Amino acid sequence: MRAELLVVDDDAGHLSMLRTVLTGWGYGVTGATDGAEAVELVRSRPFDAVLLDVRMAGMGGMEALSLIKEYNPAVPVLIMTAYSSVETAVSALKSGAYDYLTKPLDLDVMRLTVERALDHLRLARENENLRQKLGPGVVGPEIIGKSPAMRELFSMIAMVAPTEATVLVTGESGTGKELVAKALHAGSPRAGGPMVAVNCAALNETLLESELFGHEKGAFTGAERRREGRFMAADKGSIFLDEIGEIAPSIQAKLLRVIQEREIQRVGGDRPVGVDVRILAATNRDLKKEVEAGRFREDLYYRLNVVAISVPPLRERGQDIPLLAQHFLTRFAEKNRKRIKGFTPAAMDHLLRCPWPGNVRELENAVERAVILSVGEYVTERELPLSAMREAGGNGAPGGAGGGAPAPGDMAGLAGMALDDVEREVILATLRDTGGNKSEAARVLGITRATLHKKLKKYGEE
Repeated sequence: MRAELLVVDDDAGHLSMLRTVLTGWGYGVTGATDGAEAVELVRSRPFDAVLLDVRMAGMGGMEALSLIKEYNPAVPVLIMTAYSSVETAVSALKSGAYDYLTKPLDLDVMRLTVERALDHLRLARENENLRQKLGPGVVGPEIIGKSPAMRELFSMIAMVAPTEATVLVTGESGTGKELVAKALHAGSPRAGGPMVAVNCAALNETLLESELFGHEKGAFTGAERRREGRFMAADKGSIFLDEIGEIAPSIQAKLLRVIQEREIQRVGGDRPVGVDVRILAATNRDLKKEVEAGRFREDLYYRLNVVAISVPPLRERGQDIPLLAQHFLTRFAEKNRKRIKGFTPAAMDHLLRCPWPGNVRELENAVERAVILSVGEYVTERELPLSAMREAGGNGAPGGAGGGAPAPGDMAGLAGMALDDVEREVILATLRDTGGNKSEAARVLGITRATLHKKLKKYGEE
């Protein structure tokens, strides 16, 4: 179903242009010529987003914004204002506007901003619906997706979480298997108990046995006191055994007994101890093939595989990439105290075309790096890792940069440099790419020409 937009502008020519452009992009568009009319329309019918001019005859944009947000706080409102009124735009953001667009409008930026606002709204609605379906606390802020593959995953979590079933979560590295395990625990009757995670691949056989089951004082050199293991720590809760396919055969046998008898035996102990715990396991290996190869016990495999949940790789849920990328951008921009609104269309195109062999974890790392290197309000393809550019089909140097400067998109040569030096190199490389055209360089960087002048002056380049 197409999104319905309300566009408010008392300039008839500008309003007509916006209606034509937005309709051409596939949106349903309703026009209004002043704030009072806009408020009445919002109260009479639902809209997915509002584009609202600030300066209008009659009721102005700021008053209309206040009344719209009072009536429906969830609808995203995009303020349209002139460059000379940026202070008004900032005030609008504080009053609840989702974002602002500066006139004359850059249509690429407008399209990106509208899409981001609608994605934000859809995601909020879908996550709220999912939370209601799964119960309080099940879906955390990190589980993001609207693709068919993720909807199927959410349905499985909803069905399995309230049970006591042992669950085997499978999927490639970086897909978010531990997040699924946390959601299963949060949606279970054990949610009030502990959720204990163990990376089985991080410890050798001896250490893993002690870590899982505990040990008695004197059980081995250095065991100066008795230690409770992770299973006891998870009593009345859940234990998550990550990389279960890596455990040694001797540990497999003991784990099988825990599942069958619901009891453990500490290293050096002579009697079993009862434990009440739900087991959630994960692996990026094909355990059935491991069984066939004799590396994994068949009886343990079937005990763990009571319910199997497969987490899809990122390449099979491409429509989730914009949501995930924006989520990571918001987090890292806040962490690094940067005001970054989103991605340029070219940068998002590269993100969408990259196959992401490292899955969500790789995308997260790429966005963090891009945020750190970004000097404008939008992340461009220049800040993306060279690996992502190549995998997406780029040549690592969009724009045809040459000479000794870092190739756009290839920031490997900037590693270890101070952020100010990185910013300077990116600005100078952009100027070289644009033949010294400062207006074009400012546009590519996503900053104003005045800001570019200030930065060049700061670095002694002007």
